[in-house]
Amino acid sequence: MLNNYNSLAQPLWQNGPAPGEFYKFTGGQMPVQQLPRELTTVGPYGTKHSTAAITTGSSVLGIRYDEGVMLAADTLVSYGSLARYQNIERVFKINKNILLGGSGDFADIQSIKRNIDQKMIEDQCCDDNIEMKPKSLASWMTRVLYNRRSRMNPLYIDVVVGGVDNEGTPYLANVDLRGRSHEDYVVATGFARHLAIPLVREKKPKDRDFTVVEAAELIRTCMEVLYYRDTRNISQYTVGVCSLNGCGVEGPFQVNENWTFAETIKGY
Repeated sequence: MLNNYNSLAQPLWQNGPAPGEFYKFTGGQMPVQQLPRELTTVGPYGTKHSTAAITTGSSVLGIRYDEGVMLAADTLVSYGSLARYQNIERVFKINKNILLGGSGDFADIQSIKRNIDQKMIEDQCCDDNIEMKPKSLASWMTRVLYNRRSRMNPLYIDVVVGGVDNEGTPYLANVDLRGRSHEDYVVATGFARHLAIPLVREKKPKDRDFTVVEAAELIRTCMEVLYYRDTRNISQYTVGVCSLNGCGVEGPFQVNENWTFAETIKGY
């Protein structure tokens, strides 16, 4: 008789959770949401998000002219106040229509650049003759950066997106780490917002856009001023040019240094 009862008894842990897991109740329970990897990476004392930039790039300047856009940035990536890496390009060619310039935490710039490169590969795999346009990339960047900011794990970057569409219309915009964006004929990040933008606006003709020669001269002037006035800049910089004739990054170039005026500066 007892043997019959044993044959009817169920195993003690049948349909139960494995050690360390939870019961899976029926009745429409939603599956457990898989969190993004950056929110679940466990360190020795738990998960920790970035709270400050470590290796940083300084200003990026973008100018829109009548046939395209120009982006310029120096090649210094600083480790705190140390001029650690002095030959790092921060202006990138994304495709034949788009340039991207990044300032802020360089590791985050590399991270978002890898994601963008993957999107370009996906576009090529579709083979539908449709390529991403600069306005589309800027819009996508606002969504990505606002999403990361909303999860309290932002990318500490400030980027300039420029390029031309299929009709040759120039586009230039700035997107910051909170996902805010604006378009203009001149945009900048870092100290260039305070030092370079006023110089460009002062030279802007009232009835027309800049020509390519005027834009190139303004880029040279602004990069020289930034080298003199911004302690996180060096004399070497690269320039990205995008128009219907092509898109690419040129340089590195050197600013025309002239420190003779330093003799007249007193009071420091």
